[in-house]
Amino acid sequence: MKIVVFGGGTGLSVLLRGIKKFTKDITAVVTVADDGGGSGILREDLGMLPPGDMRSCITALADIEPSMLKLLQHRFKEGYLQGQSFGNLLIAAMYEIFGNYEHALKEIGSIFRLSGKVLPMTLQDTHLKAYLSNGEVILGENTIPSYAEKANCKIDTISLVPSCCDPLEETINDIEKADIVVIGPGSLYTSVIPNLLINSIPDKIYESKCKVFYVCNLMTQPGETDDYNVVDHVNAIKKHVGKNIIDFVIANDKKLSDNDIEKYIYKGAKQVILDEEQIKELEENNIKVISSDFIEIKSNYIRHNATKIGNLLSNYIKN
Repeated sequence: MKIVVFGGGTGLSVLLRGIKKFTKDITAVVTVADDGGGSGILREDLGMLPPGDMRSCITALADIEPSMLKLLQHRFKEGYLQGQSFGNLLIAAMYEIFGNYEHALKEIGSIFRLSGKVLPMTLQDTHLKAYLSNGEVILGENTIPSYAEKANCKIDTISLVPSCCDPLEETINDIEKADIVVIGPGSLYTSVIPNLLINSIPDKIYESKCKVFYVCNLMTQPGETDDYNVVDHVNAIKKHVGKNIIDFVIANDKKLSDNDIEKYIYKGAKQVILDEEQIKELEENNIKVISSDFIEIKSNYIRHNATKIGNLLSNYIKN
């Protein structure tokens, strides 16, 4: 099974850990518009693409000893490097050694025996711009959700700066060869949709023979998707792409207890729940719905059951 996954953040890395149990031919295409935290510092200091989301995906796909995984994920607690991840520094060093992001990522993939590969959505230095429903325009991935939340205003659309960004040729080739393309999960406006704003990517997905699955988020995200249901997530993607590229929606239908989502509620998030009315609307738009209990709770964090989703995708190919 050849699978191409578009996304970013924690959601994508969790999904990759499940998918790699069923296939070793994975291409993870990762957003590179991050301008905050340790990634933002390295981006500004070294003029490189932000490594954070790529590091998370490399860690998820790696076939290495647990101690080495801990090293990649380690964050320094003190001094000048406080808050910086060793994995980010490794990617920065490899980039400096080889002088080319594609070459550096291939070498990293070989060193850590990845179940596939990790590619940036573009090699260009790009930022996000959000247009809010009140007419305001916000620049910067790290600023957008917090500003929108404080302004109590919804995001209408986002765009890239510069507006014209090219994908890697390798990404295009992999889409053409893929059995399945998966979009999400992840922050809708700052991790998922940016990948679909890259030149020719939506058209290549639309024209491909593969089936396209959208994995909907389990919880809303304050400042990005307040009060969104599954249909709202899908419509936001369609609005930015200009056409429907989704064949299947994978959505959770299990209602969690208030205790399970207590800390999320405190932060202003709500559970994204699928219902019959939404299923009807999606199916009327030629989108098939796969609903089930896709939740896994670990250390009080609500995550997708990635193994269950990986098995679902694998069975789809077999059938």
